[in-house]
Amino acid sequence: MTDSVERVDPSLAAGNRLTLAGYAAQHFGWQVNEGVATVTLNRPERKNPLTFDSYAELRDLFAKLRLATDVHVVVLQGAGENFCSGGDVHEIIGPLIRLKAPELLMFTRMTGELVKTMRSCPQPIIAAIDGVCAGAGAIMAMASDLRVGTARSKTAFLFNRVGLAGCDMGACAMLPRIIGQGRASDLLYTGRSLPGDEALAWGFFNRLAVPESLSDEAHAWAAQIAAGPTFANGITKTMLHQEWAMTIEQAIEAEAQAQALCMLTEDFGRAYRAFVAKQKPVFEGN
Repeated sequence: MTDSVERVDPSLAAGNRLTLAGYAAQHFGWQVNEGVATVTLNRPERKNPLTFDSYAELRDLFAKLRLATDVHVVVLQGAGENFCSGGDVHEIIGPLIRLKAPELLMFTRMTGELVKTMRSCPQPIIAAIDGVCAGAGAIMAMASDLRVGTARSKTAFLFNRVGLAGCDMGACAMLPRIIGQGRASDLLYTGRSLPGDEALAWGFFNRLAVPESLSDEAHAWAAQIAAGPTFANGITKTMLHQEWAMTIEQAIEAEAQAQALCMLTEDFGRAYRAFVAKQKPVFEGN
């Protein structure tokens, strides 16, 4: 990886590559360890709600991740025994009642941008979900690539319970693709809570863990992915997202081009040489 960086013109690298291990988050926890970044929503006394500030900072951070060279996987979790209760009732919902249409649209576009940046960053995102996962918290879980939950977790797209439509932050586009149209309709029309075992059966959760080992299991999974060919993983995430809007013929051609690009990477050569030597490949992400 170092050799690859050194071959790039410094001026080009300066504008298109950055490291985020030293990033000082203001509104949530942030840590990077061996290629795995951890975002911790850390207002446990309120079940980790979002504020205008945390929305904006999360949006901006996930945008920066597109250029990060030291982050290969992101774990998104909540402090304490809950994931996220959504927008803070006092710091978001209350002020929204007093805003006019232009400012309301500013807010809804900002929240949608968070989902866009989560989907457009190349790093797979693993959500570790315990306890309450509601409203915007459920959306952030939905926008993640992989989800580890607990049996006691309760995921609720509760927008209609507060007088709003279920079409929030991309829910009507993304949720049916994860769990199916009928099941998504159930959750979006009723706002009911989806318990962990049902979330697993429906495919919203990839796996369940006991609460005490939830974070450890999510990070072990993240470490496994981070040890893989990270450039190729980023291509996989990009194609999983972009192919939603393609025909089968377009998707096959796009994948042909993407795979040819991956065949130019040094990790592809490393994998071949390791196979010939009957060894496990050590990928470097280039």
